[in-house]
Amino acid sequence: TPGGIAAAVSAAKGGQEVLLIEPTDRIGGLLTSGLSYSDFRSFEAISGFYHDFAGEVVEDYTGRYGADSQQVRDCFRGMLAEPSVNLRVLGKMISARPKIKVVTGERLVAAETGPFEAGRHRLLSVTTVSTSGETTTHRAKVFIDGSYEGDLMAAAGESYHVGRESRAQYGEPMAGDREGRADGQVQGYNFRFIMTQVEENKLMAEALEGYDREDFVGVLQHFESGKLKKVFDAGRDGIYRAHLPLLPNGKTDVNDTPHAPVRLSMPDINDAYPEASHEQRQQIIQAHVYYNVGLLHFLQHDDAVPAAVREDARSWGWCRDEFTETGGLPPQLYIREARRMVGQHVFTGNDTAQLPDDARGVLHRDAIAIGDYVHNCHGTGREGSRYGGTHSGEFYKPVPPYQIAAGVIIPQKTANLLVPVACSASHFGFGALRLEPIWSSLGQAAGWAAHLAIKENTPVQDIEVGKLQSLLHADGSSTIYVSDVSPDHPDFAAIQWFGTRGGFHGLAPAGQPKPEPIVGQYTRAHPGHSADLDLPLTRELRQRWQDITPLPQPDVPATRIDWIRAAYAMAIEEGHN
Repeated sequence: TPGGIAAAVSAAKGGQEVLLIEPTDRIGGLLTSGLSYSDFRSFEAISGFYHDFAGEVVEDYTGRYGADSQQVRDCFRGMLAEPSVNLRVLGKMISARPKIKVVTGERLVAAETGPFEAGRHRLLSVTTVSTSGETTTHRAKVFIDGSYEGDLMAAAGESYHVGRESRAQYGEPMAGDREGRADGQVQGYNFRFIMTQVEENKLMAEALEGYDREDFVGVLQHFESGKLKKVFDAGRDGIYRAHLPLLPNGKTDVNDTPHAPVRLSMPDINDAYPEASHEQRQQIIQAHVYYNVGLLHFLQHDDAVPAAVREDARSWGWCRDEFTETGGLPPQLYIREARRMVGQHVFTGNDTAQLPDDARGVLHRDAIAIGDYVHNCHGTGREGSRYGGTHSGEFYKPVPPYQIAAGVIIPQKTANLLVPVACSASHFGFGALRLEPIWSSLGQAAGWAAHLAIKENTPVQDIEVGKLQSLLHADGSSTIYVSDVSPDHPDFAAIQWFGTRGGFHGLAPAGQPKPEPIVGQYTRAHPGHSADLDLPLTRELRQRWQDITPLPQPDVPATRIDWIRAAYAMAIEEGHN
């Protein structure tokens, strides 16, 4: 996954030898398997590995089409790209680090752990099996589980949760079922199709083996009643949500449509997936393929479908130049949620809470990453039939940009394991973390944490967070959202250090206006989250900052940036992080 690749790149930057193991023959997880419409709100939240990745995407399109090309404009500063481009760019980023060795087509089948000492044990080795049935044992000093499923974390004996917690467990008002009770439901999965209306690049959905039209006729009632008006739509009038703006070269990322009467996600059949065997998982995946693809084939070809609906269904098709090995279909299912570790810190709705007198959210001085999205779930259950019911368990809660504490990737028991993707969060909290840019930031932190653990010969639980933050800041990764200081800014590290100590909390009151929209879900920076470095340092702010980072001559700095530079230089000189 991108989280695993970010971890590998960071550890390699630190000088470590890295073995990156991918169970399929295609690296990149969903970023190279259809999820091309990146989930974030404002560009100011993109930093570190994903910021570098987006820059490489722009460079790729610029090199092939020119800086003023439509493709460069459509890639949206590198955040909206074709899967084939994402694949090429991730491969390039890995190839730039000779210390990374990539092995594909090997999946985990066993893990060996040592004895417990003082409540912890070490992961000694993992055993994988190749697609040809050959087993291999791999040993390492530190292991990182970058998978969506958390298989290695579970095999190491770490505690984890599957499903929804109760409302009372973490004090989350939107947790649990309608009565606030815990259950085993996980968020629904579906495929992220890449489709086009460009005729010379378009493929129609073929009937799959075992196709039975009777499995899909139930959809017609919704077109007859007018509940459904389209097959493809950017809003909620269709089944297949064609994201806008379009990707470069006339393509779109097609997703499940929240609150539509007919959905692509199938939460009622994927609850068993997180803990299922490899064979059982393949059966669940094939059920999604059959439904997601079979429904479109029915709508494109069946005579019972009204002509106007059929015409709309046939207006889009798979891309001939994407996923050529699998006939235009994405090779991976979108696993939105599986196991979630119960680690040193459980990320919940409390971590994204709006402070009562502040534009900002809760301060985490031990932050290793940030996020800027919403708590979002496409549903965990289905009430009624496939075509006559509704999804249950959906939520969408906007929050201010948030910090993510180090304990989210650090397990309880295993001294040499880090978990940046199937990380420690409640079901509700995970709804704000399960995004490729955020998983990449957590992976980047895991890579640098692994480097520190090896360098200092210490358990991951004992890593000094300040040292990890310094490495992340030097690598352009944010630990607090600051809207007017980008990773390219010469004072980025100082600003991140100071902000993570609390310097920018309290600068703007609560009740700020919503950020201005750009297009779709994307917005401009959040008001009230700027550093305004060139503003004069007021007496009141000088006193407050003196309490946070005392200077021997507090009256000397004239502007905000003068103070921060002086405080940061003093901290470095004294060896503080």
